[in-house]
Amino acid sequence: MISVQTWSDAQRLWDFQKMHHELRPCSVGIGLGSHDLGVADVTVNLYQRGMFPLIVFTGATSRTTRDRMPRGEAEHYRERALELGVPASAILVEPKARNTGENINLARELLAERGVDVSSVLLVSKPYEERRAYATARRLWPGVEIVSASASVTLSEYVDSMKDPRLVLDMLVGAQQRLLIYPEQGFMIRQEVPDAVAAAYKRLCSEGFTSRLMPAH
Repeated sequence: MISVQTWSDAQRLWDFQKMHHELRPCSVGIGLGSHDLGVADVTVNLYQRGMFPLIVFTGATSRTTRDRMPRGEAEHYRERALELGVPASAILVEPKARNTGENINLARELLAERGVDVSSVLLVSKPYEERRAYATARRLWPGVEIVSASASVTLSEYVDSMKDPRLVLDMLVGAQQRLLIYPEQGFMIRQEVPDAVAAAYKRLCSEGFTSRLMPAH
């Protein structure tokens, strides 16, 4: 059983990760690969609303996705977008990225190779990784405006859809850890972390939600 305190702490991390950006038209939409096919759905919805003329799906596979997405995260996202009516000409696939930094760098390289002029990016991620994705993109692609987006769901709804509460909490903790350690390594810009969020993160670590933590050096 997951305690009320643990759910409260998870909610605090969930709320902190959401950037609450106002959506606006951008040069391109980039869907960050993951185990969550909902990222593709959100990207398609934004495309169909006229938020950008071109989609880049980026992602290889990971230990979480190699079984459910054997052709690669970006390719499965592309297939989903085609099913939902997006023309193939509006989708680029970057199939090699294995982390958020590579997502940004390799998508940027692909767009440059195709001669796409990019002044702004609508960056679509899982709900609990908005801030991590934003901070990474700001560090690695400083010349463009970054607008963050994800599915408009509550933590409870997301856990129900994933059918694996512990996985979601582990992922939340892992995303928060990266916000703390990656700025020092040059992977993302620094984000001010409220004391209540830091305390919630520490409690979740002590409760054992640590399978997605980076090893200590």
